[in-house]
Amino acid sequence: MWYFGGVTEAEKYLKNAETTAILMDAGIELMRQNLRRRNPGVDEGEVTNLLTAWLRRMDDPIPGDTAGQVRIRERLS
Repeated sequence: MWYFGGVTEAEKYLKNAETTAILMDAGIELMRQNLRRRNPGVDEGEVTNLLTAWLRRMDDPIPGDTAGQVRIRERLS
């Protein structure tokens, strides 16, 4: 087993996944607040609908899924 500072590699990845989920939840909650502020007259159900539409939007290309050749920078030694 590989150890780094008393933490196994699996524990490190698990902690990273947990941090990612926490940050994602925080970002979603921030967007919910933005939608409430931008649409002051709508009820909570409509805010949820707007948030769902925002989460499902496909106008942003997936990284690596754009036209053109992929360029990789060489590592400087």
